[in-house]
Amino acid sequence: MSRTPQLSRRRFLQQSAASAALLASGVWTGTARADSKSANEKLHIACIGTANQAAADIQAVSHEDIVALVDVDRNYLERAAARFPSARTYADYREMLEKEKGKIDAVVIATTDHHHAPATIRAIRAGLHVYCEKPLTHTVAESRIVTEAARKHGVATQLGTQIHAGENYRRVVEIIQSGAIGEVTEVHVWVGKGWGGGKRPEGGKTPPETLSWDLWLGPAPERPFWPGIYHPGQWRRWWDFGQGTLGDMACHYMDLPFWALKLKYPTRCHAEGPEVDPETCPVGLTVHYEFPARGDLPPVKLTWYDGNHVPKEVGGHRVPSAGVMFIGSEGEMFANYGSYRLFPAEKFAKFEPPKPSIPRSIGHHREWIQACKDGTPTTCRFDYSGPLTEAVLLGNVAYRTGQALEWDAKGLKATNCPEADKYIRKQYRKGWEVS
Repeated sequence: MSRTPQLSRRRFLQQSAASAALLASGVWTGTARADSKSANEKLHIACIGTANQAAADIQAVSHEDIVALVDVDRNYLERAAARFPSARTYADYREMLEKEKGKIDAVVIATTDHHHAPATIRAIRAGLHVYCEKPLTHTVAESRIVTEAARKHGVATQLGTQIHAGENYRRVVEIIQSGAIGEVTEVHVWVGKGWGGGKRPEGGKTPPETLSWDLWLGPAPERPFWPGIYHPGQWRRWWDFGQGTLGDMACHYMDLPFWALKLKYPTRCHAEGPEVDPETCPVGLTVHYEFPARGDLPPVKLTWYDGNHVPKEVGGHRVPSAGVMFIGSEGEMFANYGSYRLFPAEKFAKFEPPKPSIPRSIGHHREWIQACKDGTPTTCRFDYSGPLTEAVLLGNVAYRTGQALEWDAKGLKATNCPEADKYIRKQYRKGWEVS
């Protein structure tokens, strides 16, 4: 298939951007009209990160045109390049974004957490549509920066919370919003996973020739390489690179109450866990959030548990190792990614759920592809998933400060805890800044 002439592609991007801007501004009026020729052509996509979850994301968009691949690990990069031999390859996404100007329409970002914002903000400011894995960013402040930039530039965005596209989440949202269990004022969310613990090793080893270690560190402070300690696979337990289990899983599970209860920014947050380690995340954590009233909806207290803090019972009911429990004035509802139950069982024995009202998803990645082409909305666009990520990451800020934070979302600060600033924001190595 021949490539779109540059003038036509520019017009396509401008129209997609205008459509997404309408959506972000809250005055969305329907599907935007796109250039028919451009809308029928394949997107030119660059993939930043190529292995593990990134490989799954690449597969999900592989029906489009994969024109560039980026990875700091040459073994991973060569494996991906074998599948897409015409794609141009890079170790540094900054170089890719510069050299591919005018040649790509969109990027898929699936890297370590600390690279999410540096890659995303550069792509957005280059006018590119962005699909980014969760959590959207590594810090609370980065989430706000990225969200506002996406709105300003009018690009199509989607956070990699794939469960959001599932049918069960839709049914749960409909049931909660129908008032079946009354007014919901309390929610419990838990995941029995524990990314944390460990001590930083002394000294270091020579990185393998296939790994660009300095690029892997990117915005993070310099430290020596150690095989198996950071890359591959263990980076989530280190504050410099990840956000522990909360950062890994809360965007998936807290997404459900955020959607069902129309939550956005908490007003208060405190956390309980082991003694804070300056290097590694906790193996278990409990975070308490308080959300204000939203229109006719009452205030909500949401509690998150992970690792060895996961409860065996919630609301008097035995529960599995992961899920969400809504506590309402007329009953309770347990839900996870594939099922739900209403309590008390006798009361809801003959319960008939409301008629489905939330349209079936065409697929999480396909939503984004369609949004890139014609401006129709995605369900996890950054206007929604940015505030979700902010709330998630605020839990670790509260944990690391050891204080109950009084949160001023507009000012992006804990009004009673100035020391929280160093966790809300962070310092970057030169050349990797996010601002």
